[in-house]
Amino acid sequence: MSRANVVSREEWLAARLALLEREKEHDRRRDALSAARRELPWVRVDKAYVFDAPSGKLTLRELFGERRQLLVYHFMFAPSWEEGCKSCSYVADNIQGGHVHLAARDTAYCAVSRAPLAKLEAFKARMGWTFPWVSAGETDFNYDYHVSFREEERARGDMEYNFKKASSPFPEAPGLSVFAREGDEVFHTYSTYARGLDVLIGTYNYLDLTPLGRDEAALPYTMAWVRHHDRYPTTSGASRSEAAGEAASCGRAASVRGPG
Repeated sequence: MSRANVVSREEWLAARLALLEREKEHDRRRDALSAARRELPWVRVDKAYVFDAPSGKLTLRELFGERRQLLVYHFMFAPSWEEGCKSCSYVADNIQGGHVHLAARDTAYCAVSRAPLAKLEAFKARMGWTFPWVSAGETDFNYDYHVSFREEERARGDMEYNFKKASSPFPEAPGLSVFAREGDEVFHTYSTYARGLDVLIGTYNYLDLTPLGRDEAALPYTMAWVRHHDRYPTTSGASRSEAAGEAASCGRAASVRGPG
């Protein structure tokens, strides 16, 4: 790290106060954007989706429990994979522990993947996660919300991702969808992908406060450094290039800092 300009405490304080004004303006704009998001119209979900859960078959309505809102994280885990995507795991690490607080605000949380339930349960146990996670492998749910792609779509380069046409060699991509209910009627209110998922990662928010920041510019792709949390080196001297070398292909597909 090259050291920045070193100044007196008084000069630093003047610079910090100037930045504070910009931060406050950013907060006001973020509040206004959040308000606009809440004003989006809703779409009734008429299609019947049935998921595999540890307790048995559950409908989309049943994923809410008694809550009025439902957050669904589209976790990249294709049926043929033996473990979940490392970048989605990075996102999941940042909700573990926090999802219980959502319930206090009338909001349920659930991860959804196409992999069979047995694989999800085994990986969840390995990672030590406690949030609900269900399999959509027998439904069109992931395809309808544009986070899984059929082979013919990928062959044609005719996928839809992040609300536009896209191409990718990967069968999965990350996303978050939001649902609300009135009685037993379920509505889709919002979905976000790519950079829109950035806000879910508290670790990045902490890093953004540091002099080095995310420090990803020299990596082959953003999030190349990310590993499953049980695969980081135990010694502090491991290099970032070593971490990048272990990156799985799904990490590139799941990079929330990608285009769009």
